[in-house]
Amino acid sequence: MTGTQAPKVVKSEDEWRTELGPQEYAVLRQAATEAPFTGEYTDNKRVGVYRCRACGNELFRSDTKFDSHCGWPSFFTPLAGDRIIERRDTSMGAVRTEVLCANCHSHLGHVFEGEGYGTPTDLRYCINSISMTFEEQP
Repeated sequence: MTGTQAPKVVKSEDEWRTELGPQEYAVLRQAATEAPFTGEYTDNKRVGVYRCRACGNELFRSDTKFDSHCGWPSFFTPLAGDRIIERRDTSMGAVRTEVLCANCHSHLGHVFEGEGYGTPTDLRYCINSISMTFEEQP
């Protein structure tokens, strides 16, 4: 796991509150989770790149997205390992691995391993739709 590097994008919490909507702020800056099956990208099948909603950092490509039927967009690998930070999360009474944007340290979701999905990595990056934007590509 990584997580010791400083963010490249540094803003005060007041600046983040001004730039992000209330739900975006709750997820990206306070590690909240959007309700399952409500996000705009859960069932997205278009070709393109998913970016951090807070800073625009490229995170995932559509060719790594898969149908996990868990209620959130799922990817089996990030665009590049240096685009995200994975850190231990012991909130909610369980040990999980939190996924953050490496550029601005915004919360994206969690990654789970060994669930038996037929993907090349056996990982499920379970990411909140509200933490991303999508750039369609031809």
